[in-house]
Amino acid sequence: MYQFSYAEVVDDSPQDMRARERDALSRCIEMLETAEKSGARSRAAQEALTFLRKLWTIFIEDLSGDSNDLPRDLRAQLVSIGLWMLKEIERLRGGAKDSFADLIEVNAIIRDGLA
Repeated sequence: MYQFSYAEVVDDSPQDMRARERDALSRCIEMLETAEKSGARSRAAQEALTFLRKLWTIFIEDLSGDSNDLPRDLRAQLVSIGLWMLKEIERLRGGAKDSFADLIEVNAIIRDGLA
């Protein structure tokens, strides 16, 4: 779904990359909203959580690299948010939590900040 060749990514402008990140976050939010309606044990929930985990793993890896041009403090804050996301995913999968609202809200804030 969101697969690109290395050459496509390297040639993209920062605006194109932010747009792609916004699109991925929007898709993730849609999936999380469906999961919220379907329930934490639904197939939709598992698919949403898998997508969210993959997305934030990619973000964390990128933010942790020295080639990322964002200010170091901002990168550290975003990595912290990403680690929180991963913990929340496990809480949902483990049954310690059953609402996706926090994940939806935080991802929406980040998506909207990419505008």
